[in-house]
Amino acid sequence: MPPGAMRPAFNSNSSLHVSTINWQDPPSPIDRDRCRREIQMSNYDAIVLGTGGVGSAALFHLARRGSRVLGLDRFPAGHDQGSSHGATRLIRQAYYEHPDYVPLLKRAYPLWEELEQLCQQPLYHQSGIIEVGPADGELVRGILATASEHDLPIELLDADETEKRWPGFRVPADYQVVFEQRSGFLMVEDCVRAHLKLAQAQGAEVQFNQVIRSWQADGDSYRVQTESDVFHADRLIITMGSWAGPMLLELGLQFKVLKKPLHWYRAERSLYHQEQGCPCFFYEIPEGHFYGFPAIGDGDLKVALHSGGDEVTDPLHVDRTLDRQEQEVVETFLANYLPSVNREATGHAVCMYTMAADRFFVVDRLAEHTGVVIAAGLSGHGFKFTSVLGETLAQLALDGSSALPIDFLSIQNALARQRQADTEKR
Repeated sequence: MPPGAMRPAFNSNSSLHVSTINWQDPPSPIDRDRCRREIQMSNYDAIVLGTGGVGSAALFHLARRGSRVLGLDRFPAGHDQGSSHGATRLIRQAYYEHPDYVPLLKRAYPLWEELEQLCQQPLYHQSGIIEVGPADGELVRGILATASEHDLPIELLDADETEKRWPGFRVPADYQVVFEQRSGFLMVEDCVRAHLKLAQAQGAEVQFNQVIRSWQADGDSYRVQTESDVFHADRLIITMGSWAGPMLLELGLQFKVLKKPLHWYRAERSLYHQEQGCPCFFYEIPEGHFYGFPAIGDGDLKVALHSGGDEVTDPLHVDRTLDRQEQEVVETFLANYLPSVNREATGHAVCMYTMAADRFFVVDRLAEHTGVVIAAGLSGHGFKFTSVLGETLAQLALDGSSALPIDFLSIQNALARQRQADTEKR
């Protein structure tokens, strides 16, 4: 079964700053209670909306810089309703998606290592990754271009070399294989828990089960309305994943949410276990892009289809039952390329991709509300960046700019890519 099922509870009880209330007109008891609550909740430097992968990291980096910060999330701690669960996430540097991501990745790695030291728990496992595809395909061509531009160490292998080195894998004779030793995987739930617990240890407050209804400018600050409370802060950080779209409609940004099943299978330990040297894997084949992880500890091999996915109209109502047709696609992949995997399914989960135009993230300050910063549309490849995105959002919120080159992730560039995509559809 998937590891990481047990989740410790968080202590979200923090004292509130209470201000004296001066009444100008005699209020009703209901008005008095509401106003007291608003004033009690008004003393935050920053509020983070959504405390998943990015939000938990932003909360940590804001708190470590001394901000009075509040994190709000509609779900309980450690939930599995968004995009930050499922045991593991890939991390790699020779980034086929675009070379401009590499400076962020070079900062993400030391931040993950620092987080490990702070929480005294292993979070990053360097297993390496084999990436397999046609020499002229999107995957291999993109990796080689990025590795060349940023002088990243990679190893090129042919099919025979790959199968001798890792006999559990099959590679078409005319395909190219890239091995990146520095790659591996992150323990996703552990990373989120570590950021949250360390943020709370530095004074951050986190409130779960807070359904966020709206936000708006209120003079020089911002007002956040939930189903039960009203909060105010000088700055607002929106990291709501699949729920970001309705909060950002005025920007004209369009996000498509996709349902993405994850699958676990029993696997021969000598061939597919991390301790035996099995790497992560990513295949580009005619049927789609597939990726997976070696078995870890007493767990099983994990595999999923990266491409495709059914569109989700309401993230609150996602069918999380096993999709047998999609599972058959994954099992056909295993039969052809990892033939020694016992195709006895041991578990499945469903996460969501929040897709932006061309799969580029959106990380920026709002032009009309410079105290509001966003990270949205991580498009199924964002978790590895969450350590650095948290730091970047804290810089944008507190300093007004980032130390890293993130202009390619700006709102204006996202809108331009979106217009281009719309034009190409016509």
